[in-house]
Amino acid sequence: MNNQRIKNALLLSVFVFSVTLASGQTKMPEELNTATISGQIEYVEDHTRIYDNFRAIREDIYQKLNKNIVDSLTAEKGRVAELKRSTAALNGRTDSLNLLLASTRKQLDEVTATKNRIRVLGLEINKTAYNTIMWTLLGVVLGLMVIGFLIFRRNLVVLLRTEKDLKELREEFEAYRQSSRLAREKVEMDLFRANQKLKGLV
Repeated sequence: MNNQRIKNALLLSVFVFSVTLASGQTKMPEELNTATISGQIEYVEDHTRIYDNFRAIREDIYQKLNKNIVDSLTAEKGRVAELKRSTAALNGRTDSLNLLLASTRKQLDEVTATKNRIRVLGLEINKTAYNTIMWTLLGVVLGLMVIGFLIFRRNLVVLLRTEKDLKELREEFEAYRQSSRLAREKVEMDLFRANQKLKGLV
């Protein structure tokens, strides 16, 4: 009976040891769950042996690595597809913005052309030409005003001088008239006296 117990204990310990050993061999390395694909490949390269130019990889590790690579490729394909959609959307938006920019530039050119033109007497004239014409006209008008002022001033000076000369001439004339009146009166008096003398003699 003791033998039987020893056999059973021995069998049980061998079974437990083999199960433990088997579970230890089939345990999936943590790197295959957490590391990047390149890290997983490095792990497999470091923990497997090469025999006759062949690498011996456990099937479960190979399947896990294969699944991880396929999952990564699928995720990257999804990212690429999403990036392509984003790129297409951005290209469409860029095209619409370019069209809007071209339209805005065209409107700006039209506004600038309209802003640089002015309508005078039904004719569209460039503002620069209009400004040149207006400044020229203003210059001519100012020149005429200056010339008119100078002519007016000269005429005023001539008028004042003429008035002064006229006043002097009147004064001279008045003095001449006074002197001629006195001379005439004297001549008349002399003539009257001479007549009186002649009458007295006759």
